[in-house]
Amino acid sequence: MAVSHIPDEVRRFLLGAIPSVPHLEALLLVRAEAAEPWTASRLARRLYIDEAGAARLLRELGEAGLLRQGGHGYRFDPSDAPLATVVAELDAIYARRVVEVAELIHSSSDRKAQRFADAFRLRKEP
Repeated sequence: MAVSHIPDEVRRFLLGAIPSVPHLEALLLVRAEAAEPWTASRLARRLYIDEAGAARLLRELGEAGLLRQGGHGYRFDPSDAPLATVVAELDAIYARRVVEVAELIHSSSDRKAQRFADAFRLRKEP
């Protein structure tokens, strides 16, 4: 069994709050370049995605308590200091362990998709 290099607190955060790699990339980008507020068009250009997708990422990260929307866009503003600490630790880990973090996010996404599919699977009546 492989040893994980992702601390439990960061692992829990990833599994509970980050549904996809684009969410993670957006969060870390907004955190790293906090001097200017982030709009959907700015994020779309940086992540090479469409503006609607970028707007959704920003909105969802805001709803998760990670970003705050102001007059001109979004800024990194976690709802509490421990959350900010976890995101900083995740940023450092992601820089060194991109594949491991991405695999963890994908494994969570795969499980959520399977549970969703199972909920709609037709079952034969006995």
